[in-house]
Amino acid sequence: MSSDLEAIANELKRLQRDGIDRVFVEDNTLEQLSCAKELLNANRNKETLDRDSSAVVEGSKAKKAPTATASNTAEQKKTQFPKAPKIQLSKGDSGTQIASLGEMIHTSELCRAQLKEPEKVVLGAGSTDADILFCGEAPSVDEALTGEPFIGKAGNLLSKIITAMGLTRESTYLTYIMKWRPSHNKPYGERPATGEEIAYCMSYLRAQIDIIKPKVIVALGNAAAKGLIGDELDQNFSDARGTWSSFQGIPVIITFHPSYLLRNDTLKTKRLVWEDMLQVMEKCGLNISEKQRAFFLSKV
Repeated sequence: MSSDLEAIANELKRLQRDGIDRVFVEDNTLEQLSCAKELLNANRNKETLDRDSSAVVEGSKAKKAPTATASNTAEQKKTQFPKAPKIQLSKGDSGTQIASLGEMIHTSELCRAQLKEPEKVVLGAGSTDADILFCGEAPSVDEALTGEPFIGKAGNLLSKIITAMGLTRESTYLTYIMKWRPSHNKPYGERPATGEEIAYCMSYLRAQIDIIKPKVIVALGNAAAKGLIGDELDQNFSDARGTWSSFQGIPVIITFHPSYLLRNDTLKTKRLVWEDMLQVMEKCGLNISEKQRAFFLSKV
């Protein structure tokens, strides 16, 4: 039992090192882990194994997996997604086209059906003439409530990174693959998007990219990288980070999600992300000062 829990802990640490933003755990899995922990604690208390430990063991054995409630059953019933919609871009300039696409998404019955009140769909924000497009996997609860991408602590950190590049949020474009927050019946945490959800929303993202025509796409985090690059991302995230691929003929660089930086606030990690941003700036032909090149380098 101890070795099993240790293996789980080691795997979670490995995923964190590889830049995995989050792990969604079902309630019944948490229940099993809780029982395992109780059994482990009971076995460690060798000196009191007669009466007290047997009660702990029996108590843990008596626990049953949670009965499926109506909300659990509803969550487990997957939405049957149709084929991804074919987007016919409207005529006009990029601003007009983005507005038309936003209207299409906001009025989509399927998209609206994925929302929990008072959540909103999240199209994106920024300049429709941007050279750099930042793309994450899906909005979190804060973004879904406001309809704005990348707000909160992770969003503020992304804004600081953009400012350090000599740019503004308004001069770049920020969006997600998913246009809604993947829902679940827990009062906390975020659920990774399913393959069906991502496949459906990719049509909207492709349309955004067709309209904006950025010079570079920055894939923020493992899930966004896999969504954009797909089967070509055949290496673990820590190795893929800082490398280039392409999406619809546009260069894509893979880097850590800002939320990962918040959890791993080290000079080394900051420098890795900054080196990725220096590559982006060079690809876009932006001037880079010596001061910018030296950001997050050790002073020793």
